[in-house]
Formats: sequence, C-alpha cells, structure tokens
Amino acid sequence: MKAPISWLRDLVALPSDVTTARLAEQFIKVGLTVEHIEQVGSPVTGPLTVGRMLSFVDEPQKNGKVIRYCRVDVGHLNDEATDEFPASRGIVCGASNFEVGDLVVVALPGTVLPGDFAIAARKTYGHVSDGMMCAVDELGLGEDHSGIIVLPADSAEPGADAIDLLWTADEVLDIDVTPDLAYCLSMRGLAREAAIANQVSYEDRYRTRLPEPVEGGHPIVLDSDRCSCFVALTIDEIDPSQPSPDWMVARLRASGVRSISLAVDVTNYVMLESGQPLHAYDAAKLAGPIRVRLAEAGEKLRTLDGQDRDLDADDLLITDDTGPIGLAGVMGGETTEVSDSTTTIVLEAASFASSSVSRTFRRHGLPSEASKRFERGVDPQLPYAAAKRAAKLLVAHGGGRVTAETVVGGAPEPHHIKLRSGLIPAILGAPVEQERVLKILRASGVEATALGDSLTVTAPSWRGDLVDPYDVVEEVGRHVGYDAIGRRLPVPAESAGLDPVIRDRRAALRAVADLGFTEVLTLPFASTAELDQLGLGAEDGRRALVKLANPLSETHGYLRSTLLPGLFAAVARNTSRSLTDLALFEQGRVFVDGSEPAAPRPGVTHRPTDEELAALDAALPAQPHHLAAVVTGQWRAAGWQGPAVPADWTHVVAFAERAAAAVGVTVARRNAEEAPWHPGRCAELSVDGVVLGYAGELHPAVVKAYRLPERTCAVELDLDALLAAARHGGKIGTLHSFPLAKEDVALIVDESVASADVAAALTEGAGELLESVSLFDVYTGDQVGEGRKSLAFALRFRGDRTLTDKDAAEARQRAVAVAVERFAAVQRA
Repeated sequence: MKAPISWLRDLVALPSDVTTARLAEQFIKVGLTVEHIEQVGSPVTGPLTVGRMLSFVDEPQKNGKVIRYCRVDVGHLNDEATDEFPASRGIVCGASNFEVGDLVVVALPGTVLPGDFAIAARKTYGHVSDGMMCAVDELGLGEDHSGIIVLPADSAEPGADAIDLLWTADEVLDIDVTPDLAYCLSMRGLAREAAIANQVSYEDRYRTRLPEPVEGGHPIVLDSDRCSCFVALTIDEIDPSQPSPDWMVARLRASGVRSISLAVDVTNYVMLESGQPLHAYDAAKLAGPIRVRLAEAGEKLRTLDGQDRDLDADDLLITDDTGPIGLAGVMGGETTEVSDSTTTIVLEAASFASSSVSRTFRRHGLPSEASKRFERGVDPQLPYAAAKRAAKLLVAHGGGRVTAETVVGGAPEPHHIKLRSGLIPAILGAPVEQERVLKILRASGVEATALGDSLTVTAPSWRGDLVDPYDVVEEVGRHVGYDAIGRRLPVPAESAGLDPVIRDRRAALRAVADLGFTEVLTLPFASTAELDQLGLGAEDGRRALVKLANPLSETHGYLRSTLLPGLFAAVARNTSRSLTDLALFEQGRVFVDGSEPAAPRPGVTHRPTDEELAALDAALPAQPHHLAAVVTGQWRAAGWQGPAVPADWTHVVAFAERAAAAVGVTVARRNAEEAPWHPGRCAELSVDGVVLGYAGELHPAVVKAYRLPERTCAVELDLDALLAAARHGGKIGTLHSFPLAKEDVALIVDESVASADVAAALTEGAGELLESVSLFDVYTGDQVGEGRKSLAFALRFRGDRTLTDKDAAEARQRAVAVAVERFAAVQRA
C-alpha cells in the first residue's frame, strides 16, 4: 500500500512537527511495516519552462506532412532579438492544436524527459529547432499524444518553471500491510492509525452505514450467499470527454495507479481512500438485471485485460441476460466496459466472501487491487458510503446526476466480546489501566463499556480481526507499544525430559552423522516422471501421490512419497560441480494418498469444533517420517593410511545398522527385489519381522536416468517404524562369573535360503545357553555343489555354571537339528 503524505494530511489534521520519518516510525510500532519512503514529483530534469506562442508558419513537406515553424516567448530564457524575429526561441513542431497567444510547455536544450530522452538543439526540416514543445505522454503525465499541452490562459508567465506547475512534490510511504490489518489497505485506515498515534481526532467521511434495501434503480438479483450486499447507483448524462482533475491524477500516480479515464480514476481513487473496491458498467451495454451467481459448466468470460477465461463452477460471477460480465471481486468483463462514448454509468459497490474471491483469483492467476482487498476482508457497512462518494466525484467532475439507487442485502450484526480488563495487563506483562484501555479502544473506533472489572467490546464493521478477548489484548498492546510489553521468560512445567521418540530420533540422526554422513534438506515436492525414473510398478504404493492444489512448479505438482529423488538430485548437482565423493542423508516426512475424504473449511469466527478437528485430521494423508542416504565415489581417499576405500553397499547397510543400534535394536537383513535397487544387490531391513526399508546398489537404469555415478548405493527406512521398535528402559547386564564356551558350525543350504533365517533357526534350537550367534563366512564353490552355499556361524554359550565340552556340544547339536529340519541343511565337516 502506497500512502502519499499529502493525501494522509488531507484526511487527518496531523501536528506540523510530525515528519514523514516520524510517521513511518509510528506505523512500524503498531505493526505496519514501512518498506521505504519514496520522493515523488517530476520525472523531468533540466529547463522545462512555460512559453507563449508568438507566431508560427505552416510548411508542407514532400512526404505530405505539414510542420509548423514556431517562435515561442520563454521569458528570460529567450534568444536575443534579430531583424527577423523578436526575442524568442525557434522550435519546429508537428502538432496543430494551438494558436498564437497560447501558453505551452517547452523543453529547452538540456532537458531530460522520461525514458532518458535528452533534448538538444538540432537542425530539422530546414530550421534549427531550439527545444521541443511537449505532449502529455512525452512528460509521463498520461497517454494522450494527440497534441501538445496547452495551459490555461494566464496560469503562468513565459519563462516560469513548468515542473512546479505540472507536478506536486510529495513523499510516499510504501507499507507492507499484514493480513490481520486489512483495513489499513486504505487511506481511511491509515489516517485512523495516524490519528491514534498522534492523539488527534479523526473524522471518518465514510461513517454512513448501509441503509435498508432499496429497489429504485437498476435491478439486482443475488443468487448466492457469497455476496451479502450489492449497491448500484445509476448516473446519467456523464460527459465522457471530461478529464480527471489534476489533484486526483497526481494522487493516483503517487499511489502507483495509472490514470485511465474519469470513471475508472474515480473508482480507483475511492477504493484507495476507503478500501472498498468499485466497478463502473456502461448502462447501455447491460442487458436485463445484474445477477450475482456461481458459474455454470462451459461458461467463458473475456476480462478487461483481453484474456478469455474458462470459468470454474466455484467462481462467483456478475452476470446479465447475455451471460457473465465480471468475476466478482476480481475483475470486470470487457463487454460492459466504460468507454469514450459512455454517458450513463451503473456504479457497483458490493461485499463478497473473502474465501471465494481468494480462490477465484488464484485459480485464474488474476491478482488485482480489488481482489487483494476482498481477500483480506472489506468493511461490509462500506459499499453504500463508498458508492455515494464516487458518485459525488463523478458528478462534480464529469457532470450528470444520480438518478436511481439500488441496495440489495445487508451487513452482519455487530460482534460483541466480553473480557476482564485485568486480562490485558496479565497477558501483556505491563501495567495498563482500565481508563487507558477504554481510551485506546474508542480511538480505534471500537465501542467499549466497563462495568467493574468487566469489559464489553463491540467490534466495528471494518475490524473483522477482532474475534475473541485475546484479539482485544493485541489491539491494546499494539497501541501501548510492543516495546512496553514485559520481558519475562515462561517457566516450563516440570517434566521427565524429552519425549522418548524425540530423544531416540536425535540419537539415530547423531549416530549416522558420526558415521560420516552429511545431512541435506530438499524440497518435499515430486513429479510422476521421477517415479517413472525410479522404475516403480503401477501397483507400487509410492505412486499414490498427494496432488497439490497450488504447486510452486507445474512440473512438481505433488508431495513426495519417497526421499530418494531429492537425494539423487542433490548428488547430481554436486557431481556436476566435480564433487564426487558423497555420503548424504535426509530425514523428513513423506506423504501417501489414502483417498481420504475432502477436508472441511471451518470458519475463522470461532474455534473449530471437535467434529471439525476430527474431520480435518481424517482428511490428512499418511505422513510417516523417513530416513534415507546415498553414497558415491570414495568412502575414504587414498593416503598414508592405505589405498582408497570405495563407497559401496556395506556403507548404506552400516548406515541403517548404526541408526538402529542407537535406539537399542538390531536390524535383520535378507535378499529382496525392490525398485529402485539392483536385483540381487538389494537387502530388506527389518526388526522383529517388521520391514523398515531397503538398502543396496541402485539399478543401472535408475543411475542413468538420474545422472548418478556408476554403482551408486542408497538406503531408505521408515524412521517412525524404527523408533516404534526402540528398546526403552533397558538394564545394565550382570557381569558373568563363568567362562564362555565357543562352538562353530558350518551348514550347507540352498542359495535361496537367507542367512538370517538360518541364524534364527540356530537361535531357536540352541536354547537359553546361547548368548550370541554371528555369521563369519559364506562359501560357494565345487566343494558344496551347484546352487548351494556354506554358511559358517560362531555360536557362543554361557550358563550359571562352568559349561563342559559336552554341554556346549549338545546345545550346538540342538541348534543344528532345527536348521536341518527347517532347511534340509547339511552340516559341513
């Protein structure tokens, strides 16, 4: 929001000693961020002056054009008189809209016009043109290039500075208005804040409330509850040739709005001043009543920007008998646009639902000054007052008269809030007397009454942000000053420390970082093309993507269901910059669509009910935490300690095992086939039969698709499942006083049998004496036969007494017996 200071001072009588910088500081203190202070005025530098036309000669040219050689009196800037001409300047001009004696605007040599166009004396059409007489568009004052500027007679003397005559110097505050202070997207709202900050009175020219319904003008039909009020004023006999007044054009320009025509300029001016968007229709182009309704299938609308738009069933429209003539609260249609021939105007000021306007302009990519205000909330009592103000300006500067009024709908009842006055100092942490609270609220336009310690507050119609007692506390706190709020640290409640899940998550992440992996953070967005590159089958659960309604990029319109593509992109980015030795990991949520019901849209006027919260929770997709890593290049570079160690599958498996060990569990491994890993080089990782994820070497097709180094390895785990299996409350084991008995066994089994299954069978058969079992050798070759393999396990036994060789041998044989029974294993001698 750009706020010209001259306009602000016109609305509120600020003390003379309040500078623009001081006003900016005051706005910042109440939550309005002033980005910077702009100096506005003339975009022209150099001698731009007023001249009087002394004489001219029409000179036809061979190309059919007629130029005029003019002698112009520019006062003290004249050339000396000659026998042929009096003291003046000679200027060649192609325009013909002036006469002898007219006052014109002259850019003398040395003047620089907008667009860095420097004026110099030059020979043209057989004369030396010692300057240039300027048109409106050449000075950046508008788009009119039909002729040069002719000033009112006696408005200045020749030689006077035309810059002071055409432009008014001003300062402008460029303010970033937060959504909760929507009423400050208007000079009206800013003037009120300035008045409060400087403790001066403020007279609101838009205080007129919405009247009872009136049906005397253009017929209006509301077919949707998304429009609560619609005001239409009919203005006849407008003179379309009348220009906008200079003061209005100057204020619009300072506010960043281009002057177009009187009707459009007035609606823009009143919108900036009041905060109420308006729209003017050419009454001659309207067919039948104006109707506010939702769009129907297949309807289209050409908006004022000349674009044809396919309408959605959720779009709120302004229509007549011909069909759509505007997107409600966003932009009008081209068919009813006011033009140079418009003599009768139907002026609209309406109140539209914020959420509806917000969805519409985002759906069509059509932000506008109107939609920005409607999205945040416009005063529902304002339409009539704003329409009357705009009509008054149109009649004053364009002639005509208001011949009819239509008011349909109404405004909601005022919202009342009750609170204890003691709540305010208690929350702010600073003493604020009840009398001061009442003074602040009343200055803000908020009705407040006190009965003992009880306050009853009535929120004004323009303060939709005042909903509950804490909003009132914030309003008082803004004007007391955030710097006066107490600085007291909250005292935490007694607790037993971190939640076990948080503690275990931190332990797991710290463990893999200590292993040598570097954590990265990637964007949580995905595309179907990435899943294709991973080689996922059509039935793979990771293809159940959650689609984004408003993605940052059309190429990544979904939430991720796996962390791997983001890590692969990080690897590709690093390797493209010659960083090839990488061990990266990421932890974060993934999202899996389970075809949840559509989420409800609770209102903002009250806390959502338990049912609404439950429905919102039910509409959320599954969002498990995952942990993933990828390794490429060398795990350890060659050096004095030995040759280089290449990064391979052992490092991603170690990643998973180290994370599991940090939370007290042991990961079991077995061969598996799972995209995007290489068949035969992929391990399934599980704890107590629950699959956590997979690790191994990536499929060559995946490596090629993602431009990864050859034999890149990766792992991805369900971190939530790992933490759910974490062992809590463990005890320090007893130091054994009896020695360990060691036994080794080698079993020949089919190649398809997993070593983890054989180890489990040995554990089951060995009984309570078994302390540990570990695989220390795998052999395949002629000695065991084709399709077979030898698995060698180290068995460790211990009891509550010293075990004999017989005790250990019997336990070993019981273990082998189960493996033989279950897998037809053959004990190798």
